[in-house]
Amino acid sequence: MDRLAFTSLKSVSEERVRREMLTNELANVSTVGFKRSYESAARTIKVQGPGFDSRLMPVMEHRDRINLEPGVRMVTGRKLDIAMDGSTVLGVTAQNGDLAFTRRGDLRISPNGTLETGSGLAVRGQNGLINVPAGFDIDVSRDGTLFALDPNNPAQPAIEVGRLMLRDASETPLGRREDGLYKPYADKVVGDGDFTNGPAVASVTSGALEGSNVSPIEAMVRMLDQNRSFETQIRIIKESRGLDESGATMLRSR
Repeated sequence: MDRLAFTSLKSVSEERVRREMLTNELANVSTVGFKRSYESAARTIKVQGPGFDSRLMPVMEHRDRINLEPGVRMVTGRKLDIAMDGSTVLGVTAQNGDLAFTRRGDLRISPNGTLETGSGLAVRGQNGLINVPAGFDIDVSRDGTLFALDPNNPAQPAIEVGRLMLRDASETPLGRREDGLYKPYADKVVGDGDFTNGPAVASVTSGALEGSNVSPIEAMVRMLDQNRSFETQIRIIKESRGLDESGATMLRSR
């Protein structure tokens, strides 16, 4: 009975990993450009040490790899809103100054004229940061080139002010950084945090935003399954305790 209770308790403890993953996904259902990344699976290992050879316990293993499956697109009509096509990711400067990648496309111009994301991270261009002339309208082409147009002089041709640092990650696995941004795995890093562009053409669609690729319905079903699994394991622990007490009572009655 002790082994049964121990196994059930270990199962409850390991399910914590799945609960944390699920909670993270539910918290980001409405986050622009959010991507699922955590996958988990349970396996059984043999307990080492003195005792019976039949002692086994479940262990949860998880993998953190960004799932670039597209989310629902929302048409905004705003020129600086971009949705990344396919497995395209956008290069940004993280808070610690490192190169990182994101699918968040709600761009804006900071007070000092630097192009940044909605969370305040500076957007990387092919030749460094992108600075936009004050008061100019910005158009973003499909390949990520930014053109500035003076609204007070529409006859003047648009000026190219930079090109977004876009990468195709269709053949490069990406992991999640502590700040939520993406990074290539260590064996895929080229230069200062960059990675080799994939075979597909990296492109964006202007005037739209990509929503989270977390399905609320699927997440809620998984949560119900988690709750039922937890209740089952707790019931097993209680039943094993009852059986153990019944056995002790039988021994005392002899």
